[in-house]
Amino acid sequence: MAKINLDSILEGRRSQPHMLVEVLLDLQDQEGYLPEEALKTVSKELGVPLIDVYRVAHFYKAFSLKPRGKNLITICTGTACHVRGSDLLVNQVRGQLGIEPGETTADGQITVECVNCVGACALGPIVIHNDAYCKNMTPGKLRKKLDKAAGRKKEAKDA
Repeated sequence: MAKINLDSILEGRRSQPHMLVEVLLDLQDQEGYLPEEALKTVSKELGVPLIDVYRVAHFYKAFSLKPRGKNLITICTGTACHVRGSDLLVNQVRGQLGIEPGETTADGQITVECVNCVGACALGPIVIHNDAYCKNMTPGKLRKKLDKAAGRKKEAKDA
């Protein structure tokens, strides 16, 4: 990570502990996760103890301390989505990608996460692909979305 990029995030925010969440959000947007060295710098520059920086980073699901894949697939497992089959979506991921929620595929293409609620209960089950909300998701639709995210082409059927 280039120091100049972190400097631009910290510009005008130094010695302002109340800006911690904003700084972490900007850092996550820039890097895709929160690198350890950057968190140490943020702690020093904002005047926030490092343990408190880590507490905030662990508390909010929006933050990741590990690099994420190029594509982030978020499955809502809240009550409304659960009763509409979100568990089938999680099983689709396990079977198709061979990873558990919270993991990234070996090629770094896809990270899958589960969250308790995204606030779109009437449209469930919901899957968020990067920033796009995909309503009324089914295992079949998810299979196609995962293939596309992984860069796999749909195979032509023999005539």
